[in-house]
Amino acid sequence: MRQIWLILLSPLMVFLSCTKSTYKSGKYNIEPVPFTAVKVVDDFWAKRIETNTDVTIPIAYNHCEKTGRIDNFKVAGGILDGDFRSTSPFDDSDVFKVIEGAAYAIQMNPNKELELYTDSIIDYIAMAQEDDGYLYTYRTIMGDDSHPWIGSKRWEKTHLLSHELYNAGHLYEAAVAYYMATGKRKLLDVAIKNADLVAKDFGWDVFKSYPGHQEIEIGLVKLYNVTGDKKYLDLAKFFLDVRGQNGTNDRTYDQSHLPVIEQDEAVGHSVRAVYMYTAMADIAALTGSKEYVNAMKTLWEDIVYTKLYITGGIGAAGGHEGFGAKYELPNASAYCETCAAVANVFWNHRLFLMEGEAKYMDVLERSLYNNVLSGVSMSGDHFFYPNPLESRFGHERQEWFGCACCPSNICRFMPSMSGYIYASNDQEVYVNLYISSETNIEQGNNTINIQQQSEMPWNGKTVVTVNQKKQENFTLKLRVPGWAREEVVPDNKLYWFQNKSTQKVSVRVNGGVFDYVIDSKGYINISRKWKGDKVEIILPLEIRKVVCNPKVESNIDKIALQRGPIMYCSEGVDFESAHVANLVLKEDAGLKSQFEKDLLGGVVTIKGTAYEGQRLKNQEIEFSEVNFKAIPYYAWCHRGATPMLMWYATNEEASRPKPAPTIANTSAIDGSVKTPEIEAVRDQILPSGSNDNNTVRYHWWPHENQIEWITYTFDQPREISGTKVFWFDDNGGCRTPKSWKVYYQKDNEWIPFKNKSEYGIEINIINQVKFEPVKTTAVKLEIQLRENASSGVYEWIVE
Repeated sequence: MRQIWLILLSPLMVFLSCTKSTYKSGKYNIEPVPFTAVKVVDDFWAKRIETNTDVTIPIAYNHCEKTGRIDNFKVAGGILDGDFRSTSPFDDSDVFKVIEGAAYAIQMNPNKELELYTDSIIDYIAMAQEDDGYLYTYRTIMGDDSHPWIGSKRWEKTHLLSHELYNAGHLYEAAVAYYMATGKRKLLDVAIKNADLVAKDFGWDVFKSYPGHQEIEIGLVKLYNVTGDKKYLDLAKFFLDVRGQNGTNDRTYDQSHLPVIEQDEAVGHSVRAVYMYTAMADIAALTGSKEYVNAMKTLWEDIVYTKLYITGGIGAAGGHEGFGAKYELPNASAYCETCAAVANVFWNHRLFLMEGEAKYMDVLERSLYNNVLSGVSMSGDHFFYPNPLESRFGHERQEWFGCACCPSNICRFMPSMSGYIYASNDQEVYVNLYISSETNIEQGNNTINIQQQSEMPWNGKTVVTVNQKKQENFTLKLRVPGWAREEVVPDNKLYWFQNKSTQKVSVRVNGGVFDYVIDSKGYINISRKWKGDKVEIILPLEIRKVVCNPKVESNIDKIALQRGPIMYCSEGVDFESAHVANLVLKEDAGLKSQFEKDLLGGVVTIKGTAYEGQRLKNQEIEFSEVNFKAIPYYAWCHRGATPMLMWYATNEEASRPKPAPTIANTSAIDGSVKTPEIEAVRDQILPSGSNDNNTVRYHWWPHENQIEWITYTFDQPREISGTKVFWFDDNGGCRTPKSWKVYYQKDNEWIPFKNKSEYGIEINIINQVKFEPVKTTAVKLEIQLRENASSGVYEWIVE
């Protein structure tokens, strides 16, 4: 097979030259060392990369088979009869992403069986493509107007929800990746044929529209760099520049409300937004667009200063899977989609390549070690879609999702993560992440060999050994992470450390102390003619208490715990009460770290002393001392469904005591929708209003226009004379119900109470109803949902 030289700018951008094409018109100021040139040999990341290849990619292919995603290509290609086999019109994209991940895995470790299987899927994809290049199996199979998202002709609703162009973008990325991995052109030819059709159908003089879900822009840049055909770059830029122009859609949800260069606040769907920002970075690097760069810097500051979770996650609201208002960062209802975390890594890496500033790698590292890793189980076969920062009643990762964008994104991300460790330019080599690894870096006519022996993320010592083919002078740039420079996040505007570090970064060169200076961009620079020299850097891995800007209401009088790049949380399974929302962590906690090799694959835990609150029957609260324990956030939800907490109260008022043993709290509870959040209706915590995102609620969304219910079954007969309900109403998908009623059980039948007052549906207050007293063993709250809205409950009290 011919030799292919590539530089990979994360999984999303390549500059490729080979015997076929040597065209390259522009690049970033700094070049990443491609993941294919980096061998990871540590005990932390190497296991995850191996698990992705051995477990995640095969099970993703298996789920694509079982759910009909691969069969859709067979039906569209005439091999099978029947209708579209899976759920959503965008399901083709999941297959493309898994192919991309398989390509990266094959590049790292050739696997003939995986390659042959992928070849067979590519055959089906090629058969499904229509003669003029159109590839969208839903329309091919089901026809025009067969789904409300796709419209009566091609591209008619692409600016809304059709995902025709979104699918195409992932096709292009998969095609380029597979061509790079194997030299095989079949999928690349499918992608080029499709892109030529898109280029013919869209443009300033043809059809001025854009994708409702950004992605094709990134794929088009890849095609441009592989083929040298500038029309793909021009088309990518068109899809950005046409947004927000007269006659377009004008929605913040998909960032079409303003021209991209005028957008100064991150709004709408977070994955769409950050894919768009990523494409803006690629195109700015290739075209020199300062307008794009200026807009990105403003958007980045808006996110990092006002909308970034401490885990590196983005997206506060589940309703639109996106950004909330400034400082709107609820914990229990945090969305922090795994796809958004992956996109955040992509974008910040590009910003680093453009600017050379450690602050972008700081955000990348935070997202990488926390939100991205949380999104996949350590076994590689269960996943999170949202990644909340608090779970009052426990969560469980899922084997797969109807909308499977997150598992398929993990497939393509994990094998390429080593591409974020190193970077270089003509005179400098960057070490950005401290991970045991080895690489060869081509710098002009010189080859530089870098070996890292790192104990991160559990211990701060790393030894970097540098060799080179020629005796030339260059600068080794060691990133000093923000957490070792007294910065939780850049500029400490959203989060900062409560306790000052008692240690400093230590550097030695060939055993001698090196008197370093951290430059304005966050790096220690060591310049010399390298010949087997060893640099030892020790980063202070202390337990740090993080506090939050008080504009974030959910974190007032609370702290989070961080050690190195890892954020920590507590799980109920480690406490006798199995209840963590009632924890209070005071100054006298005496926190210590300890490595536990037999826990969660081997992790450093944090232990100390805390206080637990218990609400008594008289509503007084009693606090008692307990042993405290915290684990890395990425490792939560591996020991069964159990409560989880990341932000700890520092005083009694900020905590949420364990409920008192009331009638409701001591009953057996059930509901028409089976979720752990049903426990919220009896946790004795009232919200500040009917749309309080900081208080957990039980809801029936997306159900509409039907009857739903909750029951309490008592351990012995109880006399019931009244009830109180606090409704959840977000003035959108969930509203107060059309009507409701409470029943009691008698002789296995549900009998309505004789109510003395009306069943209220007022918002922002607790609705109280009095009954003629009845002795019973069970009660039922029955809700009739509105015709076009669901409903939910914060608290249901029986008296």
